[in-house]
Formats: sequence, C-alpha cells, structure tokens
Amino acid sequence: MENNIYKMPLLGEKAPSFTANTTQGLINFPEDYSGKWVILFSHPADFTPVCTTEFMTFGSMTEEFEELNCKLVGLSIDSINSHIAWLRNIKTIEWGDKKNIDVTFPVIDDLKMEVAKKYGMVQPGESTTAAVRAVFFVDPEGKIRTILYYPLSLGRNFDEIKRILQGLQKADSAKCATPADWRPGDDVIIPSVSTLEKANKRLDALNEGEYCLEWYLCFKKDR
Repeated sequence: MENNIYKMPLLGEKAPSFTANTTQGLINFPEDYSGKWVILFSHPADFTPVCTTEFMTFGSMTEEFEELNCKLVGLSIDSINSHIAWLRNIKTIEWGDKKNIDVTFPVIDDLKMEVAKKYGMVQPGESTTAAVRAVFFVDPEGKIRTILYYPLSLGRNFDEIKRILQGLQKADSAKCATPADWRPGDDVIIPSVSTLEKANKRLDALNEGEYCLEWYLCFKKDR
C-alpha cells in the first residue's frame, strides 16, 4: 500500500523541488529557472487528441512566453521515448493555422508519478494513472503564484494562461491589483487604504492619472 502522503502545494509557497529527465535533458526544478517565471503544466497522456491541440498551441506560443521572461515545462506519466515520438508526430500535423510546430520546451518523464504526486496532478476522481490538466505559475523567486486545474476532457484557454502571467507581472511591477477581465494597457486598481483617517482623505490625495469610484475602489491609468 502506498504510504507516502503528498501535501498539495499552496499559493505563496516554494515550488516543490525535483530532479527529472526530460526531452531536453536533466533539469533541477525550480533551481534551474531562478530569475525567470515558469509555467509547469501536466497533460494526461501522449498521443491523445486534446493534449495534441494543447501542445501545438503551447509550441506556437513559446516565443511569446519567452518575451515575457517565462519558460514552459510540460509533464505526463509517459516515458521519454513516448514523448519524443509524440513530439516528432506533432510536427507533421496541421490544425487550423498551426503547422510544422516544433516543441522545444522540456517534457518530463514521470512514469513513477513522483512529480505528479508532489504537485497534486493525480486526482483519483478523474484517473489514478493519468495526470489532470494542471498549470502552475512559478515566479522568479521559485514561489507558486497561481494554480489551475482542468478535467481530462477540457482543453485549456491559452489566452487566459498568458493573461494570468501578464497580470501577475503587472501586479508585482506596479504594486497594484487588476480588475475583472483586465488586459495589458487597462487601468489598474490602487491598493486599499488601511485606516478610517486615510479613507476620509483619499479622494483629496489622488495623484495624476488616479480616480476613484468609491473610497475603496480607486484606479490608476496604466498608459
């Protein structure tokens, strides 16, 4: 009987460390990615339809993520040989406007499910032998900042994955929050005040480009 108990990582915690063999060689995670953002994601299996469309999409967006100082790392409970064969096959497939996709980011060999279990990617309600579609956003300090879990049947929204990364980076750089449906260039939210005195004075202490709808709901132009 399996006696190991794995605690699922939480937001703000250090990403669990591991060493793994990948399609791009050995990696030490997250140490090898210090100073960069990382999107670590799992997929149920190689040579499956939904996963193939996702890898084609991630592959086509790799440079976009690179421009945002972000590396991609994939994982499934399959072998290196299976990964290599599948990635070679993907390059021959044409889907919509995507064709000749060369997947250059590392894909982890996790046949023993060691990494998948550390990150809560195996969820018995979905499958005991395949990882769900998990996405972990790890910041340059190696901390987990956002976690997404999708069921096996649902393909991920890659516009949202990119938007999350951009939103986290904006919040860090501008010391702000982002409103619903925020996109780069939209106004951002100024941090809330912490005392009644500051709340009473807030409307009289706005800087250029700042405006309030209520004392607790204030924005700043991001242009």
